[in-house]
Amino acid sequence: MTDKQMAAQMAGKPGFVAALDQSGGSTPEALRLYGIPDTAYNGDAEMFDLIHEMRVRIMTAPAFSGDKVIAAILFERTMDSEISGKPIPSYLWEDRGIIPLLKVDAGRESESDGVQLMKPMPKLDPLLERAVKKGIHGTKMRSVVRLPSASGIAAIVAQQFEVAKHIAGYGLTPIIEPEVLISSPDKAGAEAILRDEISKGLEALPDGVKVMLKLTIPTVADLYKPLVEHRNVARVLALSGGYTRTDACERLKHNKGVIASFSRALIEELRVSTTDTELNEALSRAINESYEASVHKA
Repeated sequence: MTDKQMAAQMAGKPGFVAALDQSGGSTPEALRLYGIPDTAYNGDAEMFDLIHEMRVRIMTAPAFSGDKVIAAILFERTMDSEISGKPIPSYLWEDRGIIPLLKVDAGRESESDGVQLMKPMPKLDPLLERAVKKGIHGTKMRSVVRLPSASGIAAIVAQQFEVAKHIAGYGLTPIIEPEVLISSPDKAGAEAILRDEISKGLEALPDGVKVMLKLTIPTVADLYKPLVEHRNVARVLALSGGYTRTDACERLKHNKGVIASFSRALIEELRVSTTDTELNEALSRAINESYEASVHKA
């Protein structure tokens, strides 16, 4: 019953997806934004402890609830942690009504042919086994597009779909995330190629396999409309990609059927020095703006 409830909520509930999955590469930037400088910690262990404290403040804030937040993407260490003695995936779903999702990629290769493929994931299977046991509904994996290279984009889309089919074999719903950098010299050109390659990948999926897509908000409004409407797509999410929340929300309003899945844009007003009440007020503003841009379109 829980799986069916999560699937129905993921596919159809109004709202957005919170991205709380900052990893080794993006964590220092997130901590700086939160008001914690690099000099405040020594090594990865202390760094991850600090980002975990920030995530717990967010997840336990009154504003962070299933009323407007459909799901939350977690980092592996977050999945394995607890809140008040309860595993975080269970806490999110049972106490907050928020679907737990999991980041599973191991980072990206150096750029080649205008893109960055995902690194090999030799520990993927045991991670997926743990995720299933902990009640995770779906997974996310990110690769990067910088240039409108037809061969490069075809390669990352092929890699994403290959891994996605493997993940689906565990009963999980994979999120495919080939991010087009907003600094790309031809962002619109890259996005047009990406849409066509994703369409090919969707058509080749086995019957009954559904995926989610997490994509940069496109330069051309409603570019991804065919993907939103595809029978094998459960939801299309938008990443903020470095846009401010105001800019990202304004752009998102012009893309029907696409909902927010912001990370930096969600936490840009949060600070370690604020009281819990002040943090909840700032988070509430971020949640309301992300919800409005996801649900009410121009």
